[in-house]
Amino acid sequence: MNFKLILNIAIHLLRARLKQTIVAAVGVTFGIAMFISLVSFMNGLNDLLDGLMLNRTPHVRLYNEIKPSENQPIMLSDKYKKNINFVSSIKPKDRGKSIYNSKAIIHNLKQDSRIIDVAPKITTPVFFNSGTIEISGIINGIDVPAEEKLFTLSDYIIKGKIADLDQNNSIIIGKGLADKMLLVKGDVIKITTAKGNLATLKIVGISQIGIAEIDDVSSYTSLATAQKLLGEATNYITDIQIKLYDITAAPVVAKEFHEKFELDTIDYQTANSQFETGSSVRSIISYAVGIVLLIVAGFGIYNILNMMIFEKMDSIAILKATGFSGNDVKWIFISLSMIIGFTGGVFGLVFGFVFTKIIDNIPFNTAALPTISTYPINYNPLFYVIGITFALVTTFIAGLLPALKASKIDPVEIIRGK
Repeated sequence: MNFKLILNIAIHLLRARLKQTIVAAVGVTFGIAMFISLVSFMNGLNDLLDGLMLNRTPHVRLYNEIKPSENQPIMLSDKYKKNINFVSSIKPKDRGKSIYNSKAIIHNLKQDSRIIDVAPKITTPVFFNSGTIEISGIINGIDVPAEEKLFTLSDYIIKGKIADLDQNNSIIIGKGLADKMLLVKGDVIKITTAKGNLATLKIVGISQIGIAEIDDVSSYTSLATAQKLLGEATNYITDIQIKLYDITAAPVVAKEFHEKFELDTIDYQTANSQFETGSSVRSIISYAVGIVLLIVAGFGIYNILNMMIFEKMDSIAILKATGFSGNDVKWIFISLSMIIGFTGGVFGLVFGFVFTKIIDNIPFNTAALPTISTYPINYNPLFYVIGITFALVTTFIAGLLPALKASKIDPVEIIRGK
């Protein structure tokens, strides 16, 4: 089989039907361009939405949860522990929120090669006092350098600086809370803890995560200020936040640390299962729409090649009469479709990149997302590989059926009919 001659004939046939060839190639180009644009935009949107929550969520969190005692009092009795007992009104055991021996645990975690770093934290409910009004909220006592390293909290500070929390009796409050109480940077806010402790803190900044449920209640202060506010010792910690180099190992690591330190643990996948599901669904939709576009383009190629066979019956008969086999004719028409697919696919990649660049530069300014200035785009090279691969596969299949039909044409019947 002379592939050079077959390719030359295929190009000659394409030039003879140039208008139909261009239409078929444009169909592939449009399908690939839309596929890349759609998938890049949807994955960029997923990254944005996941980032809003997952970037502020530790991969593994260690804490003490309020829960019923695993061993009820009756189970301590040798006489009754093996019997079936019906017990009601057994209250949860108050173990306290503090993590016992937290400094030793943090030191141990920092020696683990799987861990990027550890950020201790105190979370406590409080009341923000505004005149006679009390607004419930949450204070997060943080280790400022560790929190900034792991969660880049400064990206969400719209007024003030995260470093100002190192000042004594300072606080950064959420924008929703600031709007409710008509507070600005530099004002003083009064706080009442659940135990009745009173404190006055200076507002050194305002944060905005972009999630109303967080911005309306959350505030940040230093660990030392939070411990002083609660009247606790300097080793008082309620949460240990961990970030891993391999985020997929979070469920396994969480289970390991639960058994090792006898603390409650939760991994980011469990804590944000709804966001994970939403991202998966959006990705499936974007891929499905893109694939449908390419399949439609494939049907266009099939129709054009099918019509070309009927119009080129004489040429096919002459080719076979001059010594070309049915397999040669088949590869001529497969080459036709592959040339259309490759050409349309390459232009599709180019236009897809251009479209994503245009989307990436469209202004997207909203008060709810202060860190975002343009529409999100994910420039993953895998999208381009998938696009060109699917284009070639689609056009090959679209050209194979007409090519098989052309290879079975009997030249004697065509010539006799003429």
